[in-house]
Amino acid sequence: MTVNQARRLLVAAAVITTAFAAGCSPQDAEESQPRNASASQAGLRFIAQRDVDQSQIAARVGETIITVDDVRREAVSLGLTETPQALMPSDQVFRDTLSDLIDQRLLALEAVARDVQDDEEARLRLAAAEERILGNILVENAIASAVTDEAVELVYEEQSRLAPRTEEIRARHILVETREEADEVARLLAEGSDFGQLAAQVSRDLATRFSGGDLGYFTRTGILPGFAQVAFATDEGAVSAPFETEYGWHVLQVMDRRLQPRESLEEVRPNIVRFLTLQGIDDLLEVLRERYPVTRVAGRAPSALRTTEPSAVAPEDIDTPEEAPGQDAP
Repeated sequence: MTVNQARRLLVAAAVITTAFAAGCSPQDAEESQPRNASASQAGLRFIAQRDVDQSQIAARVGETIITVDDVRREAVSLGLTETPQALMPSDQVFRDTLSDLIDQRLLALEAVARDVQDDEEARLRLAAAEERILGNILVENAIASAVTDEAVELVYEEQSRLAPRTEEIRARHILVETREEADEVARLLAEGSDFGQLAAQVSRDLATRFSGGDLGYFTRTGILPGFAQVAFATDEGAVSAPFETEYGWHVLQVMDRRLQPRESLEEVRPNIVRFLTLQGIDDLLEVLRERYPVTRVAGRAPSALRTTEPSAVAPEDIDTPEEAPGQDAP
């Protein structure tokens, strides 16, 4: 299925949903006669005509407009871009998002023309959507003051100070099949053969063979335990004695030792922003729970909802089934 086909299916689903929200079947929706779809008569802000610069209009739909900023805002909300101002009308993401907004606007105009918003179920859903949007806007405004560059840098410095730094080494190795081959490699290295050239000639590790056997930097937990044990026990610049792992026989040389470098601020910025955002939301909700009383009702035991105790019923007031003829009572 192509992207365009999937988008058409979503639009079709939206049409059916709109029809049912209006309290009619899809067939009824097709047969009903549309009324005046004027945005001014509809009174809905999201399709109102706006006074904007003509250069900022991305599309006209009926009497309404869709602006460049509308498209960028939608692309951000869908997670299609993190830099909305860099999104240009010539970009494919922009064009696809604009097509979606045009379809959405067409459906909205027709829904207004058919008075869909006057249905009780539709009003409830619109109110719920507005509630979500208002909450999101509040969060965005509140979090913007908490997630600043200064706050991000402060968390980064604190985490960098507290986080332990692990030792790592850089090593290269030559992998062969037998102990005899490994002993021969060790002898040649002891006689002054170049490690990198020898690795290119005889190593069975195709991933590192043509880079001189270089494995790059690794920690004790980032490589085979048996290999790590020998590597971290070997001095910098020294060549190990031959040793065996599940892959064969190795001879390695430690090229460098260091403490694992800290990640840069830019590398961890997204994680810090996410942490500060969630923390800010929790702090905001804690304040709001103090400000607005909350009483949970749904999900409580039925007895907890009673305002009065049920009246007692005397045993003699309880009806008992009549006995069948010819049967003794038990």
